[in-house]
Amino acid sequence: MTTKKKTGKKSTAKKTKTTTTVEAGNTVTLHYKGTLNDGTEFDSSYTRDPMQVLVGSGQLISGFDNALVGMTEGQTKTFTLTPDEAYGDTDPDNVADIGKDMFPEDFDFDDGRVIPLMGPGGQQFLATITSSDDDTVTVDLNHPMAGKDLTFAVEVLTVGETVQDETTDG
Repeated sequence: MTTKKKTGKKSTAKKTKTTTTVEAGNTVTLHYKGTLNDGTEFDSSYTRDPMQVLVGSGQLISGFDNALVGMTEGQTKTFTLTPDEAYGDTDPDNVADIGKDMFPEDFDFDDGRVIPLMGPGGQQFLATITSSDDDTVTVDLNHPMAGKDLTFAVEVLTVGETVQDETTDG
């Protein structure tokens, strides 16, 4: 006769649920096109592979993530996000002066150029050149989309399974 030792856990199995309606925890494959108020397109997944995201995981700006919830597989939806739902308002004090010696010799310091920078912790972010002189370049550290209303046309291609960990201590 074999006896089983109790571990104190009721279940360690993961339950999966298949659905065609987007909810937090779903893996969603989608295409999108983003435009500004004047109709200028700033990004589109239609020129590359579809995007795959885990809804509710923080991979997306909050307004985009929230707008996906409740959509269904195959549905197309257009929505506009205000700055507080996207990249926030611009902070006029969020600027920095950087020595030109930090850039390659042949670098073009054109006003309005968006450049990638790296923070002290290794995180990458975008900055926009606002001016330069012989020795320094001034950059706006606000996200380039900060302070803007953003309109997205989204097409949900597939809705994957929702995975929930059902482990409980007993």
